[in-house]
Amino acid sequence: MPPNRTGKSHYSEAEAAEELGISTEQLRTMIRSHVVDRDEDLTNVAATTFQPSDLLILRLLAAKLNEVQAK
Repeated sequence: MPPNRTGKSHYSEAEAAEELGISTEQLRTMIRSHVVDRDEDLTNVAATTFQPSDLLILRLLAAKLNEVQAK
């Protein structure tokens, strides 16, 4: 996926998922698996804004997960 060229400084959960080419549920699953320590922390994801640097890390993580699933 090409890097973001929109110049946005913050993304909502839905915008982040769209930018990554995944569903919001897939984004939440990825965050649950690799970012938050407790499921209770996930309740704040919908209210969280993501920065372009967050999307870069999530994009790399998503690519790695896709490689594993493809094997």
